[in-house]
Amino acid sequence: MNVNVQFREEGDLLLGLIEGEIDTFTAPTLRDELNSICISEGLLIELDLLNVSFMDSTGLGVFVAFYKKVMRENAHLKLVNLSARLTRLFEITGLSELMDIESVKKGD
Repeated sequence: MNVNVQFREEGDLLLGLIEGEIDTFTAPTLRDELNSICISEGLLIELDLLNVSFMDSTGLGVFVAFYKKVMRENAHLKLVNLSARLTRLFEITGLSELMDIESVKKGD
């Protein structure tokens, strides 16, 4: 499986749609896509993970590194539409206390 990343800008908001599986093999592609973002102070980056079907610890590492980069630039990162499985992964690692995450809303 592959990972696909698409971005669109709306003023000071950068929306990213991530699809596929994030694992040892696809994480470098995701890392490269995220590192290509020009982060400016005050930028809000919202990454939609609704269509991420699997993520392992390598994927978590990519998001942690990107989170640190965003914070250094005084910008904000929000991960949205996480499945129950992905939400649990962030919770058991303690990352949900550090990062701004939002699970899929019931009924959506």
